[in-house]
Amino acid sequence: MIIVRSLQKMQALAIKWQKQGRSIGFVPTMGSLHQGHVSLIKKARRDNSVLAASLFVNPSQFGPKEDLAQYPRPFFRDKRICRENGVDVLFCPREQEMYPKGFNTWISVDDLSKPLCGAFRPKHFRGVATVVAKLFQLVLPTRAYFGQKDFQQLRVIERMVQDLHLPVKIVGCPIVREQSGLALSSRNSYLTRAQRLAAVNIYSALRAAEEVIKSKSYVSEREVRRAAEVVLRKARGLRIQYLSVVEPSTLKPLTRVTGNALVAAAVFAGKTRLIDNVLIRKS
Repeated sequence: MIIVRSLQKMQALAIKWQKQGRSIGFVPTMGSLHQGHVSLIKKARRDNSVLAASLFVNPSQFGPKEDLAQYPRPFFRDKRICRENGVDVLFCPREQEMYPKGFNTWISVDDLSKPLCGAFRPKHFRGVATVVAKLFQLVLPTRAYFGQKDFQQLRVIERMVQDLHLPVKIVGCPIVREQSGLALSSRNSYLTRAQRLAAVNIYSALRAAEEVIKSKSYVSEREVRRAAEVVLRKARGLRIQYLSVVEPSTLKPLTRVTGNALVAAAVFAGKTRLIDNVLIRKS
């Protein structure tokens, strides 16, 4: 495995691989890798002849009062995980190169960025779309891999690729969970033992909502939310930021559920914000 920091060197490598006819798999990350990331890396390794992963804590997707400075950066551990799982190139660009002085070009996927997390993090997905587009231009992937825990992010990136005619296939991969059901996240490292035990109820709440949806031919959004809220409000130390029932493709709110639905939540355990979702397919 080689480590590349230069944007020019990364792009030159990618161009060489393309000329050789090699398929390039790409797993973009902000580091602090866990088994969810490893599942993406392993799938990308199986699907492609060359595998690149990136470590870049993207400042443009953090709000002014968010945890950019505290975000975990265990570089040597992340490097070992990538090497052990077959990454060929670990791309670690420098912030001053990714966002040089005078940088002023942004990509915004408006409709998909506004609901759910976007309602509370108004510039978050602008930062995500912009950095992912930049990374795609540098790595030139055949396929890029994203986890479905960040379901809204996945939809934003899929739409950006479609609208801008970018020549990359986006591969969405299943959520990886702890045995308790808690979705794996780099921010789980912030949790105390008591908060971790409470946070398990997030997935339990989503499963309760799923059971209500699957039990009837149609059900109101209010009834679905009520089933989940009952579980969450029993857990001490959790605070709901949002709990929404939306159409999976457009992320528009559903007043009643008759077909496929996404139940998504953002919940604070102490000061740590956790997101999770379940995708329910009825058709």
